[in-house]
Amino acid sequence: MANNISFPCSIILLSIIFFFFINSSHAMPSFNVQRYGARGDGRTDATNSFLTAWSLACRSRARAMVYIPRGTYMVRNLVFWGPCKNVITFKIDGTLVAPANYWSIGNSGYWILFAKVNRISVYGGTIDARGAGYWSCRKSGGHCPQGARSISFSWCSNVLLSGLTSFNSQNMHVTVHHSSNVRIQNVRIRAPSGSPNTDGIHIQSSSGVTITGGTIATGDDCIALSQGSRNIWIERVNCGPGHGISIGSLGDYANEEGVQNVTVTSSVFTKTQNGVRIKTWARPSRGFVRNVVFRNLIMRNVGNPVIIDQNYCPNGRGCPRQSSGVKISGVTFANIKGTSTTPIAMKLDCSGSNHCTGLRLQDIKLTYMRRSSASYCRNVHGRASGVMIPRNCM
Repeated sequence: MANNISFPCSIILLSIIFFFFINSSHAMPSFNVQRYGARGDGRTDATNSFLTAWSLACRSRARAMVYIPRGTYMVRNLVFWGPCKNVITFKIDGTLVAPANYWSIGNSGYWILFAKVNRISVYGGTIDARGAGYWSCRKSGGHCPQGARSISFSWCSNVLLSGLTSFNSQNMHVTVHHSSNVRIQNVRIRAPSGSPNTDGIHIQSSSGVTITGGTIATGDDCIALSQGSRNIWIERVNCGPGHGISIGSLGDYANEEGVQNVTVTSSVFTKTQNGVRIKTWARPSRGFVRNVVFRNLIMRNVGNPVIIDQNYCPNGRGCPRQSSGVKISGVTFANIKGTSTTPIAMKLDCSGSNHCTGLRLQDIKLTYMRRSSASYCRNVHGRASGVMIPRNCM
């Protein structure tokens, strides 16, 4: 666990150095999208104006800003390619909205994508993907596009996303894939609780990601950590409604990357389907989850506050009924308190062929209908200390 504890100090120091550099007082050229034809009337297509501003800023040999002033700008798919010649600030004072026809952005998989960009800061503003029509298509079982993720960072490094509000994404709101040294702070994410697959923040194959502050209310996981997530720090997040904060689902592929060095701390879950969860398919896999800490968490009427599920099988369809090959070790649940809406507040259901090892439970107090809750353990090895409600079942 030593590596997990030392990680925040190093990443905070690197972040301070980096963000002091990019936010120093030197004047920078500003590329205002209105200068290139964007009209903030919510109707005129401003896509090309945004791409022109980005192209000029990206080619600038000096630190540059793409600026979106107040107003509502309708934009189709935006792909901001790097690498750029210098540091870029992307400042949004207005609102970006997707076209009313969900097919306009739904086929590409992405609405706003930053790709192969190093040293990029995105500040403020609101993005609204107008996802309701797409969700209706999905629920009706009609012919629908794959759906677009609202704002994504792929193959990027040294990223700051601060103060953004994201409404009604067709699919995931914020994704971080194949990226490093990413800081997400004080974001506000909202979609209806019944909206399908609208993860708030999704991380995959990325390292050095820090998420601090913010409110996430959505129809799927508030934060999902998929394969290859490493050195992740999550703090002071208000989650709910939604499906909680999850590691997984893992075991989709036999040779997928593992997840390691993750801390989730000082956060509140309100009326979520789950609290903190690790989920894997019961399939052969060389994957793993290790060195994970869930601590100082408050659960308010949460369905499954503490859960490890290595037999993940949504809707009971297409599940192989094998044993999960994902190895889970070194997971701590500490100082988790509140109320459960299900009688089994702590469920640790591990693989029959790869037992969970090195689990630590400390000071758990979860009640159900003002009474003590129950626990369930299978194939779990570890130790417990302090107050244990429900009782330790390891």
